[in-house]
Amino acid sequence: MNTPIDWLIARPIAHRGLHDKTRGVVENTASAFAAAIAGNFAIECDLQITADGEAAVFHDEKLERLTESMGLVKDLTAAEVTRLTIRNSKDRVQTLVSLLQQVDGRVPLAIELKTHWDGSTALAQRALDVLRNYHGHYCLMSFDPDVIEFLRLQSPRTIRGIVADRATEQYYNMLPPKRRLELRTLSHLARTQPHFISFYMRDLPFAAITELRSAGTAVISWTIRSPAQAAMALRHSDQITFEGFSP
Repeated sequence: MNTPIDWLIARPIAHRGLHDKTRGVVENTASAFAAAIAGNFAIECDLQITADGEAAVFHDEKLERLTESMGLVKDLTAAEVTRLTIRNSKDRVQTLVSLLQQVDGRVPLAIELKTHWDGSTALAQRALDVLRNYHGHYCLMSFDPDVIEFLRLQSPRTIRGIVADRATEQYYNMLPPKRRLELRTLSHLARTQPHFISFYMRDLPFAAITELRSAGTAVISWTIRSPAQAAMALRHSDQITFEGFSP
């Protein structure tokens, strides 16, 4: 799909913000996003749905890796989630609303919608609602084709992308065989019609991705952790999502 998205691939994308835990700057926090803005990098971040339908900036379904609490993000209200301090930092969990206030259009946002693979579009709808009057560049993306199809139908002008790999990891075994096949072959593209693909660097080159890129679809690679990986990834993609070094 040849929609102009030069702003998305114009600069490297800081994975979950420009984080460095040794300096107390943890992924998906206001500190990490501030560092990315200071470095003039685009920002990749993750959203989870809360019990009351808010979009929280948080990668994991479970709380324990990143906070001192236990349980699931989706079982807490936004008020409860945003009271939690991120482990090894001074930051608290943000909402999408507060993230947008912080970034204020200064750098592009690549926002991943986390999925429970249950057909729910509540998080996607909340993201659209919050972003409706945002003046900066942003896109929404997900591993879940159902979410991206919803975005296409509900808000066709919103830049949308599929996050993907070859879908061979054990994680995918929880999904029905038909869904796993769809992810492995990218056969959902007729219904998702993404503006870009965000693809796992270690699974490149991949013939289907090479073909899409040749046809004009932008390809971003993730997650790049060294200059050597960046050089390899940029042979097969248009931009990198990076962490742990300065590209």
